[in-house]
Amino acid sequence: MRGLHWSDHFPTPSSTMNKPTTDSFGARLAALRMAAGFTQEELGAAAGSSQRMIAHYENTPGAQPPADVLAALARALGASTDQLLGLEPPAEQVNSATYRLRRRLRKVESLPPDDQKTIVKLVDALLTSRSVRDAR
Repeated sequence: MRGLHWSDHFPTPSSTMNKPTTDSFGARLAALRMAAGFTQEELGAAAGSSQRMIAHYENTPGAQPPADVLAALARALGASTDQLLGLEPPAEQVNSATYRLRRRLRKVESLPPDDQKTIVKLVDALLTSRSVRDAR
C-alpha cells in the first residue's frame, strides 16, 4: 500500500496549469467578481487587498491567495471558499446586463439615503407601470 502524499489531495501549480481556463482559480475569481458587480479595484478594497493582487490572482496561472485572503475574498463576494476553489459550483451564472445592473446598484448604495429613497420610488413606479401595462 502506498503512503499518502499531500499532492494526492491538493493540486500543485503545475497540475492546474494544463486545465482549461474555466477550471482555474483565476477564472472562477473573475467570474464571481463580475457576477457580484465588482471591478478588480472594488473587490480588492472590499477584501482588504489591492487591484494589483486581484489581477495577479485572476491572470497568473497557478496563483492562489493564502487562506486568510481566500476567506476575505469569499466574504466580499458573498460566495463560499469552496466555490472559489472549484469544489462547489457557483450559485448562479450572470449575464452582462445583470452585471451592469449590479454595478449600478452598488454605486446607488453609496449615495445619500434621500437619493437612495428617490431611486427606489422611481424603480417601484416603473415596475408598477410595467405590471399594469402587462395585465392589459
